[in-house]
Amino acid sequence: MIRIVTDSAASIPADMLEGKPVDVVSLFVNRDGVSHVESEMDIEAFYTEIHDMFDNIPTTSQPSQQVLEDVFSRIAHAGDELLGIFMSSGLSGTYNGVIRAAQAVKSRIPEFKFALIDSYSCSFDEAWSIFEATEAVRKGFDLAKCVDAVTTSLKATRFLFTPESLHFLQKGGRIGNASALLGNIISLVPVLTVVDGKAATLAKIRQRKKALERILQEFKSDVDAFGLKNVVVHYIGDKTPAVEWAKNTVEPYVGRAVRVLPVSPVVGLHVGPAVGIAYECQQAMPYKFIHGEPPVFS
Repeated sequence: MIRIVTDSAASIPADMLEGKPVDVVSLFVNRDGVSHVESEMDIEAFYTEIHDMFDNIPTTSQPSQQVLEDVFSRIAHAGDELLGIFMSSGLSGTYNGVIRAAQAVKSRIPEFKFALIDSYSCSFDEAWSIFEATEAVRKGFDLAKCVDAVTTSLKATRFLFTPESLHFLQKGGRIGNASALLGNIISLVPVLTVVDGKAATLAKIRQRKKALERILQEFKSDVDAFGLKNVVVHYIGDKTPAVEWAKNTVEPYVGRAVRVLPVSPVVGLHVGPAVGIAYECQQAMPYKFIHGEPPVFS
């Protein structure tokens, strides 16, 4: 049997993984001297306090080497194969830790077979490929074909989002102090995406409303060109703007209900309050992998 392992940064609610061969390894949020297991957090309650964190933003940390080895060892001892799909190595050291852990288990259990995939993203831009993996496993695909299903999906996904302000991005080193100050003074907000595993600016817009309009424009263009398979609306902080945007703008366009889900705090604390959309198209899009394919280690 193939077991799928991912991380909590994929932002998948527990109900969507019920009955699926997926193990979630949690990252951590460290606030005021307390380390919180992200997969056990009440994320919506946590985000109600995000503005109180403005001057003291919590830090985040990846799972320990021992935790990863324990998960992989259980899979190896059961005689199963591992298919790992993890958040971008450009955003976290988790993927590199995963590789070390798998190699350590392989050194003790030589027959252990695994394939580890750097999603080059996070949140549901990562999650859509995990669901494709579960479907491939259900169909009885071997490990190599499951890897193909995941990498094909990753090429067809996109994450677009716009933050409420530039403060959290500046604090996290994603933009400079001068850029943040100027942007906040003139109400400049970026439309962000993920390219080659790192956050990238798609556009700079004068108002948040217009930034959301630009996101919808990009989304519609992609759907027209590549077809639509799956979509969620994401939020960091207050859920209300995301719910309203989904109901009034996104759902009328796609013609069906769209789930509104919080972004993992490990990701959200680097962005701050934001609204965005993560979707999977029917065909590959040319945006996310500019300088190569999704990295696979096996």
